[in-house]
Amino acid sequence: MNEDRHFDEMFGRGEHPRRPYQDFHQWFDAEDPSRLRKKAQQAEELFRLTGITFNVYGREEAGERLIPFDIVPRIISGAEWRRLSKGIEQRVQAINAFLHDIYHRQEILRAGRIPAHLIAQNEAFLPKMIGVEPPGKVYTHIVGIDLVRTGEDEVYVLEDNARTPSGVSYMLENRETMLQMFPELFSQNRVQRVSNYPKLLHKSLCRSAPDSAGRHPVVAVLTPGIHNSAYYEHSFLADQMGVELVEGHDLRVIDGRVAMRTTRGYKAIDVLYRRVDDDFLDPLNFNPDSALGVPGIMDVYRAGGITIANAPGTGIADDKAIYSYMPEIVEFYTGEKALLKNVQTWRCSEKDALAYVLDNLSDLVVKEVHGSGGYGMLIGPTASKKELAEFRAKLEAKPGNYIAQPTLSLSTVPIFTKAGLAPRHVDLRPFVLMSPGGIEITPGGLTRVALKKGSLVVNSSQGGGTKDTWVLEE
Repeated sequence: MNEDRHFDEMFGRGEHPRRPYQDFHQWFDAEDPSRLRKKAQQAEELFRLTGITFNVYGREEAGERLIPFDIVPRIISGAEWRRLSKGIEQRVQAINAFLHDIYHRQEILRAGRIPAHLIAQNEAFLPKMIGVEPPGKVYTHIVGIDLVRTGEDEVYVLEDNARTPSGVSYMLENRETMLQMFPELFSQNRVQRVSNYPKLLHKSLCRSAPDSAGRHPVVAVLTPGIHNSAYYEHSFLADQMGVELVEGHDLRVIDGRVAMRTTRGYKAIDVLYRRVDDDFLDPLNFNPDSALGVPGIMDVYRAGGITIANAPGTGIADDKAIYSYMPEIVEFYTGEKALLKNVQTWRCSEKDALAYVLDNLSDLVVKEVHGSGGYGMLIGPTASKKELAEFRAKLEAKPGNYIAQPTLSLSTVPIFTKAGLAPRHVDLRPFVLMSPGGIEITPGGLTRVALKKGSLVVNSSQGGGTKDTWVLEE
């Protein structure tokens, strides 16, 4: 069952199930495989009927796709989750403090803990945010922290998603699907719920409203439109929160407030959960050709008339060169050692690091500092000679655009196949809500799974699928 060098979360490095999986494994062994195959087909049909799709860009097969779903849950014990949660909370607090500092006193730069040029020359840094005080001093209202596991007690942060993290709708639909397909499993296992996420999201956004908001702040979700890869999620979350889903052309600035068009005229908005990138947010302040944003919204924001979640300029915390300094960032702002470990990272902008990466390219994973979705990356051990040569040329031409990391021995979780259980590599994206009222971490998150045998790429855009993630009650 288990691949030689990988830690399997169901079986560890042996043949018997680990404690969190024991009840599930006993149930699975007693099930008729033909019933499970039928249930897997029904789950796929349910996803199709619900319209749970995503868009793929820039490839021959580009277009709308169904996200693959696997019926074997990933199971995490309550004690394991408690330890993870502490590390996640510490990291998110540090990221928010870092963003406030970078756009105000820049103490971390003065202390020499991060090179100033990494900020000043960073395309994700927004000079227009310097001196701007977001309501409640919160920049990172919604954060996704990507985690990978390499052993029983070895967890690493692969990357931080503080700009516009996506995938929470899949987490919720995965759970809903499992509840419909296998209700008996939830009566046998004490699984912590995730269904209250939309309610918690709405509550957290309302708590982040500016002082000018009334007792019942008006919240809206800003989407780029139906052609965006995450449009399903935008409409899903707006519907679940009971708020309006708006596009840029539905909004305008009236009397110093951002207002949305309704059947009764324009109505002022207090909190805008935006799923539009910084550059397209305001054509008067950023990209003048943008038709997705709201002319003048940044002026209202600077004046304290609206909360934008997440705050403009948070993308600098997603930068993979900044990521390499996260242990220093956590210690600088919390006074504590980071509870969650970073993956060793070589910054290709540095001469010695670049030389090492070029010498060991076939053993490393190389990523663009602003890359996402699994695009623009090289996995050395599986790359062809041609791909290695092409990436070598890219590195030599623009070294500052890349970082490199060792190829981790990612943990596996079984998937259900025609031949039975088979191990596949996974990662985990827990979702974190931050407001002046505190931090909420949804128990579990989105498990993404590489459905191809041996593949380390879990992104849905690159052929990966998803699983329901269970955190058991302690």
